Amino acid sequence: MSSSHPVVDPGPEPHPTAGSAPDHGYLLDNARAEAGERFTWLAELFDGVTRGHFDRLGVGPGWRCWEVGAGGPGIPEALATAVGPTGHVLATDLDPAWLDPHGGYEVRRHDIVADPPPQPGTFDLVHARLVLLHVPDRVRALATMAAALRPGGWLVVEDADTELQPLACLDEVGPAQRRANRLRRAVRELLTRRGADLRFGRTLPRALRAAGLVDVTAAGCFPIGGLACDRLEAATVRMVRGELLAAGLADDVEIDAHLAAVEAGELDLTLAPLISAWGRRPG
Repeated sequence: MSSSHPVVDPGPEPHPTAGSAPDHGYLLDNARAEAGERFTWLAELFDGVTRGHFDRLGVGPGWRCWEVGAGGPGIPEALATAVGPTGHVLATDLDPAWLDPHGGYEVRRHDIVADPPPQPGTFDLVHARLVLLHVPDRVRALATMAAALRPGGWLVVEDADTELQPLACLDEVGPAQRRANRLRRAVRELLTRRGADLRFGRTLPRALRAAGLVDVTAAGCFPIGGLACDRLEAATVRMVRGELLAAGLADDVEIDAHLAAVEAGELDLTLAPLISAWGRRPG
């Protein structure tokens, strides 16, 4: 999973097809070639937002930080710079292949649900972005992250919420925009079939309080248009093309036409709002 992980679009509460069990395999797998491109554009869209939250919480020299489901190197590198040589940054992922083992932070393979927290009770900051919406047992994952905090330490969780804004193109003025919105709904359907909770963003403040945290606060970010949105859309659609075709949710002609419209810059694409919430372990 990834810090990295608004998918083309996060959407409604999971409701797998009647009579079928959900496939909990991660749709946007780090092993796919497009993953690195997605991480690049997710970083362009959201790393500044995330760093702003870290600055607000005072992340600085000497802090011990754990980046959960890091995906790409952007946030671990930023944290390593912020904490300096007296601090420590641990970056974990189910598949840490896109992380740099020589990047000034520790890299470790870790399953946030199945594995115990590393060094429990010791971290000043634990952060996860676009991770938990893909994790079926989100309560357990949050408990693992909260248990890793020292008293007074901060947990920052960021996830998307598509039902707050479900469209790829807000201004649906023609066939290209309508096609983009149809494909956005198709990708959402694939994600819900995998067990993703694409309304999870709105629940974050309540979820952090339920995990025992205090001083809980939240904010939202809603990118609209520009090169990063275009490139992220194209990489994600290419990444899930096979699944869209296999599920009968789109055909080659429709996908090719959409990718051509994105490449031509004809669409003002947007994403679901990213909800960021943070809370402190009581001291």
